[in-house]
Amino acid sequence: MKNDIISISSIAEAHRLFGLPKPKHPLISVFRHGDLVIEEEYIYQRFIMDLYLISLKVNQQNVLKYGRNTYDFQEGTIVFMAPNQIFSSSSNDYTYCDEEWNIIFHPDFLHKTHLSELIVQLDYFDYESNEALHLSDEEKHSLSDFVLKIEREYNQNIDKHTHELIAINLESILKYCQRYYARQFITRSYAHQDYVIQFERYLKDYFSGNLIDKGLPSVSQCGRALNMSSHYLSDLLKAETGKSAKEHIDLHIVNKAKSILLQSSQSISEVAYELGFEYPNHFSKLFKSKTGYSPSDFRKLN
Repeated sequence: MKNDIISISSIAEAHRLFGLPKPKHPLISVFRHGDLVIEEEYIYQRFIMDLYLISLKVNQQNVLKYGRNTYDFQEGTIVFMAPNQIFSSSSNDYTYCDEEWNIIFHPDFLHKTHLSELIVQLDYFDYESNEALHLSDEEKHSLSDFVLKIEREYNQNIDKHTHELIAINLESILKYCQRYYARQFITRSYAHQDYVIQFERYLKDYFSGNLIDKGLPSVSQCGRALNMSSHYLSDLLKAETGKSAKEHIDLHIVNKAKSILLQSSQSISEVAYELGFEYPNHFSKLFKSKTGYSPSDFRKLN
């Protein structure tokens, strides 16, 4: 694999690198996977884009790799990438399907639209490739209808309505995908329960160790331990338990703090340092927000 990374900062650059005609809009493009031409020199080449990507794959096998995983797209899935994520083409053995489509858009396209507010709420753009969204046939057809409308707007002459109409259909795609991910968390609940157990076991083991040296666990650290993105882990836990990963971590901190406060005469600062806090006031603030009492008041109550 090549070590250098090619940066793609515009729609025009993406079209040039992947053998597409000149774009008809400077900030957004929609194309079918069969339109891509991956030159041999770019096989296994790593890229980083300043663009968002939404890509429906149906019959691809190991074509796209990003993050820590290569994902097998045989079942048909939709993948999301935010700007500044590294990806690569890992095969030139393509199997094309008319259902497959790709949308890439520059962050500037979001300006002056509701999309600028919506997209910051969508964690799935930061999921790993093996956390892609699996679609039913009905869901694929629903999304493809919006893509067809975007294609029609994209392929006709740009006028004052073009940007708004494309944005409306893009927003619909994003919102429906948000719904479909919620459905996926429900339908895969049984499999996800194993991850909840693993996560709780990881936290239990972590908090039984010396926190002074290793500090408090982060959500990203927990995600790496379970081989998933921090965003996916948090959303999975939220769906299964009603609490995010951060809330679970905070609960473990508070429970351990209660035990130390009741079983020792250490000062509040010493308790904070033992729990891995760099600043005691951060510990006191967290403890009070979760219990309604300051550490000192809690100790007096018991």
